[in-house]
Amino acid sequence: MSADLDTLLVELFVEELPPKALKKLGQAFAAGIAEGLKSRGLAPADSAVTAFASPRRLAVQVSGVRQQAPDGEVRTRLMSVSAGLTSSGEPTPALRKKLAVRKIADVDLDKYVRAYIRRESDGKTEQLIEVRRSTGTTLLVGLEAALEDALEALPIPKLMSYQLDGGTVAQQLAGVRPGWTSVQFVRPAHGLVALHGSRVVPVMALGLQAGRVTRGHRFEARIDPLPLRDAHSYAEQLRDDGAVIASFDERRAEIARQLAVTAAAAGQGLTPIDDDALLDEVTALVERPNVLLCRFEPEFLAVPQECLILTMKANQKYFPLLDASGRLTHQFLVVSNISPDDASRVVQGNERVVRPRLADAKFFFDQDRKRSLADRVAGLARVVYHHRLGNQHERMVRVRQLAGTIGAKLGGAAEGPALAASAERAALLAKADLLTDMVGEFPELQGVMGGYYARHDGETEGVALAIEDHYKPRFAGDALPRNRAGLAVALADKLETLAGMFGIGQLPTGDKDPFALRRHALGVVRMLVECDLPLFLTDIVDDAYAVFPAGHGQNQTDCNQFLRDRLAVWLHDKGHTTLEIEAVLAIRPRRWGELPRRLAAVRDFATLAEAAPLAAANKRVWNLLKKSEEAGFASVDPFDVNPNLLVEPAEQQLHSALGRILPSADAAFAAGDYTGSLRALAALKAPVDAFFDQVMVNAEDPALRANRLALLAELHASMNRVADLSRLAG
Repeated sequence: MSADLDTLLVELFVEELPPKALKKLGQAFAAGIAEGLKSRGLAPADSAVTAFASPRRLAVQVSGVRQQAPDGEVRTRLMSVSAGLTSSGEPTPALRKKLAVRKIADVDLDKYVRAYIRRESDGKTEQLIEVRRSTGTTLLVGLEAALEDALEALPIPKLMSYQLDGGTVAQQLAGVRPGWTSVQFVRPAHGLVALHGSRVVPVMALGLQAGRVTRGHRFEARIDPLPLRDAHSYAEQLRDDGAVIASFDERRAEIARQLAVTAAAAGQGLTPIDDDALLDEVTALVERPNVLLCRFEPEFLAVPQECLILTMKANQKYFPLLDASGRLTHQFLVVSNISPDDASRVVQGNERVVRPRLADAKFFFDQDRKRSLADRVAGLARVVYHHRLGNQHERMVRVRQLAGTIGAKLGGAAEGPALAASAERAALLAKADLLTDMVGEFPELQGVMGGYYARHDGETEGVALAIEDHYKPRFAGDALPRNRAGLAVALADKLETLAGMFGIGQLPTGDKDPFALRRHALGVVRMLVECDLPLFLTDIVDDAYAVFPAGHGQNQTDCNQFLRDRLAVWLHDKGHTTLEIEAVLAIRPRRWGELPRRLAAVRDFATLAEAAPLAAANKRVWNLLKKSEEAGFASVDPFDVNPNLLVEPAEQQLHSALGRILPSADAAFAAGDYTGSLRALAALKAPVDAFFDQVMVNAEDPALRANRLALLAELHASMNRVADLSRLAG
C-alpha cells in the first residue's frame, strides 16, 4: 500500500460500557467514523470497515484511507447569462454586486470572470457557473471532524458528566485545568488511539489526544499498557499481548462455542438455554471468555423451572442447562472473565452466589402457595389499572364478562355453556398472581405463576392453562394459547385493553404506544387468523365495548380500523404483496381464518394468463355499475337477467358461459377451495372480452340497458367472492 493510502485505526478506551448498549454503540461508532471519512473524500466507498467493541473500548479499522482527500471542484450557480453579462460580454452591475458579496475585488473582476466563470445550459437557459478548485481536507482535520460527529451521534442511553484531570501535556496546551473542564459521554474516557498505518494521527476528542498506547485485560494482559505497532495488527496484538478479543462478533462466537463444548462435556445430552439477548449481554461483560460448569442443590428443582431460569439469567447472567426433554437440570454455565490455572475457586464462588437467589425463589414459591388465588382476588381492588378505567378488580370483572361471551361463541350451542364457564373462571383468577411475592420479584412471570398456583389450588388443568396463557402472544412469534378457554381469556384481555384505551382517547400516535396497543392488536389478529376462530371482528369489538359503562363508546370505528390495519401489516410481514392484501381485504371477509387460503388463491390466479385481462374487465364492470347508480339508475339485481332481452350474440354467449362455469366455481367456493374457484372463473376471459368488444352496455333502450347491467352484476358478484380482483389491475 502506498504511503498515502493505508489502514486507519481509531480506538476510544473508556470505563466499563453499559452491556445492553455495547453492541449498538460499537456498530454506530464504526459506521459514524467510516461514513465521516468517506463523505470527506478520505476513504473510498468500498473501504472495508471492521468494528470492535469490548467492555472497555470502541474501535474501528477502515482500509484504504488517504493522508489527504483529492482536490475537487466547487461549483456555484450565480445567475443567468442574460442577467450577468452585457451583449459585449462585460459583467453587469448585478454580477459585480454578486461577486462583491463573495469578496471578489473590482480590480480583478474581469480577470476573475475569465478564469473562473463558465457558461452552461441547464436545458432552458444559459447560466453563469463559478467553478473553483478546492483543496482536499487532510486526514488530521477530516478525522477529527468525523470523530466528533460520530461521538455526537452515538445511541447513548444516558450521558455521564465527569471532569478531566488536565494531566497530559496535550491537555495543558489545550488549556485544560485539573477538575475545571467537564465532559459528557456514556462513560469516562481515558485513552484515544488513532493510527494511519504505523503513524499517529494527533487528533483530539473528549479532552484526549490520540497516541498509540491502549490497555489490555485488567488482570491477564502480558503487556499493559500496550503500545500498538500499527493499525493492521490491532486485533492480533490485543489478543496475544493484551488477552482481549476485541471483536464483539468473534467474542460472541467464542462464547457460543465454549458453551456448546462445555455442555457436551457434562454429558447426559445437556444443552445451554437459547437466549440471544443473554448471549449479547454476556459478550459485553467479558474481554476474554472462559466458560465453566457449575451446580446447585437438586432440591431447588422443586421450584418451577421458569423461576429458577429467570433468576439465573436476569440476576447472575448464567446459562442454565436443559436436558434432552427441555427440563431444567441442577447444572449451569458461567462465563468468566478470567482463566486461572485452577478454576475451582471461581466455580465455588459462583455456586455460592447463586444459592441465596434460588433460596429466595423457593421461599417465595412456598409462601405464595399458603393462600389460594381465589383468596387474593378481592385484593385486586387495591391495584390501580388506569385512573379513568378503574382498578384491576374492576378490569377483571370486565374481562371475565367478555371472556364468557367469547367462550360461548367459540363453543357453539353444544359446548358454549361449559366453555364460557371455564373461561370466566380463568378470567376471575388470571390477575390474582399480581399480588404474589414471586410475581412481585419477577414481573415477567405473570400468568406463568398463576398457572402453577391454580394447579396447586385444585383448579382444572384447562383453567390453569388458560391462566398461564392469557397474556399470549406476548411478542412477535410467541406461541398462542393452548386451549379454547385460554383463547377466550387472551382475546378478552386484549380486546378489553383496546376498547378501554380507545374509548378514553388513548390512541397510539407515531412511534408512541405506551399501552402496547399495537402488540395487543397483533395478538388478536394472530389468534383469529392462525386458530381460524369462528369469530367476527365487528362482533367481538361490539362485545368489548359492551362491558364498559354506558357512554364509553368513543372511537369504536377507529378501534375496528386499527385492528384491520394491524392485520394488513402482519400479512405484509408474512410475505404477501400489497395488491394481494388489498384484493382480499377489500371484500371485508368476516372470518379471518380464511385469509391465508384466499391470499393463496389470489396469488395463484395472478399467475394465469387470463388474470390481467379479467382483472381489468372486472374493474371496468365495477365502474359501469357504480356510474349507473350515480346516474339514478335503480340498484341492479344480479339474478334478474331476462334471457329474452339478450339480443346480441356476445351477451348471449356470456350468459351461457356463466351458466356453465358458475356451478363448478360455486361448488369449489362452498368447499373452501378458493384456488379452484378462481381457476374455474378464468374460463370466462373469452366471452367477457367478446362482450366488451361487441356490446354497448348503456343502450338507449332502458330495458336492454338494465338487463345488460344485471348480467354484469352477476359477473361481478361471481368474480369477487374470493377477493376483489379489480385490485389486481392496479
